[in-house]
Amino acid sequence: MKKKIIVLLVFIVAAILAYNYVFQSHRNIETEKAEFTVTSIEIINEFSIDPFKSEKKYLNKTIEITGKVTEQSEKVVSLDNMVFCQFTNHINTVLKNNTQIKVKGRFIGYDDLVEEIKLDQCIIN
Repeated sequence: MKKKIIVLLVFIVAAILAYNYVFQSHRNIETEKAEFTVTSIEIINEFSIDPFKSEKKYLNKTIEITGKVTEQSEKVVSLDNMVFCQFTNHINTVLKNNTQIKVKGRFIGYDDLVEEIKLDQCIIN
């Protein structure tokens, strides 16, 4: 009887741990502190030297990038033609090209085909 109770308790604890692992709370990039603060030129140079090492370093991290606006749409800003920043909400302000801005977002990957650094959940600081 004691073995059944112990097995049942272990099973319940394992189920609770598995549930908490699978259903983690969502990250709020806006309130997170940036782990890395770089300029768009610095990060572009870093990826041109060693894209695999750089991607491993930044993957799923909150980073803050300063750069010049080269393109803008409703939810996307491109910095120096190489950093693609996707916003969750519509961008309310019109940003002029070559305007220096600081964007914070989550690094989601590097597209080596078009040599573009990709961020999502971005906000303008």
